[in-house]
Amino acid sequence: MFPITTLLISVGAISGLAAFLAILMVIADATIGNYGEVKITINEQKELIVQGGRPLLSTLMSEGIFIPSACGGRGSCGLCKVKGVKGFGQYLPTELPWINPEEREQNIRLSCQIKVKNDLEISIPEELFNVREYRTGVSKLRDLTHDIKEVTLKLAGPDKITFKAGQFIQFEVPAYKLTDEPVYRAYSIASGPVNQDEVELEIRLVPNGICTTYVHNHLKEGDQVVINGPYGDFFLRDTDRDIIFIAGGSGMAPIKSILLDMAERGVVRKATYFFGARTRADLFLVAQMQALEKKLANFSFVPSLSAPEEHDNWQGETGIITDTVAKHLSSGDNVEAYLCGSPGMIDACVKVLTAGGVPEELIYYDKFA
Repeated sequence: MFPITTLLISVGAISGLAAFLAILMVIADATIGNYGEVKITINEQKELIVQGGRPLLSTLMSEGIFIPSACGGRGSCGLCKVKGVKGFGQYLPTELPWINPEEREQNIRLSCQIKVKNDLEISIPEELFNVREYRTGVSKLRDLTHDIKEVTLKLAGPDKITFKAGQFIQFEVPAYKLTDEPVYRAYSIASGPVNQDEVELEIRLVPNGICTTYVHNHLKEGDQVVINGPYGDFFLRDTDRDIIFIAGGSGMAPIKSILLDMAERGVVRKATYFFGARTRADLFLVAQMQALEKKLANFSFVPSLSAPEEHDNWQGETGIITDTVAKHLSSGDNVEAYLCGSPGMIDACVKVLTAGGVPEELIYYDKFA
């Protein structure tokens, strides 16, 4: 019995010590971690007096300054970059995977990883001052496939948004069972910029994804949603080059927005859209793409199925999207490309395009995880 008694006493002592340390951490966070008021100077002209202790990304957001972030501040997208002018320490290990050598020389920092502990001076692009927060209402929900939902948001205040086709917004997810605080996720706008009173999103369900689960399982028509934006430099360049679009799944969204804008403006450039899906059930908006082929005389929509099922009775292109692109790409001369999809898909497509003669600097892409 003695060894068992000793073991129980040891376990109790360790548990008690753990509880004591947890209490100390709470006290430290409330005292030592209380940094008081600090000043953030932006672009040498705008000064903010804020309460210290929170990440720079969320601190700026609370002051109405929105830095783009696709992951909601988890440090997994690398978008929320600012230039650290003064008051920043050494790089954190969580920043380094997203900062290239040239950015390190300029002290570019990941704002979601920087905790505001002291006065800071930062530099951000001026256009971010034009990013605004919008109150919206869900006017329509529609299933495009078994795992992609179309969400139409009607703007309530302000009631108009100006954006370039291809840009994205951030969607605020309220606290619910998967998150104890509001979080933001980035989604490309699928509607054309001529419709300034609403935005359309195409959101793919990700297992246990905070935002996608909320949208697919909880969001209802009539619900209120807060968004902010627009963001991003994924938009059609004003040139006379032929255009190649490549996307798969919800990567359809920004490409569709660009195509709708081309039709609205009467753009007559030659354009080919390669869309990759697994089976016919994963294809969507085919009728709308075919309608755009009639409106845009030099536009072709080329869907390709990588694993068509027997009952699909598929007569179109088959194989992975890179094979289909390589098959149709005769020359990269006078071509620019716009890609939207996962990092793996985009990297594979860039290799095919550059091998076909498309200059890498003329390949624009919007990666999402």
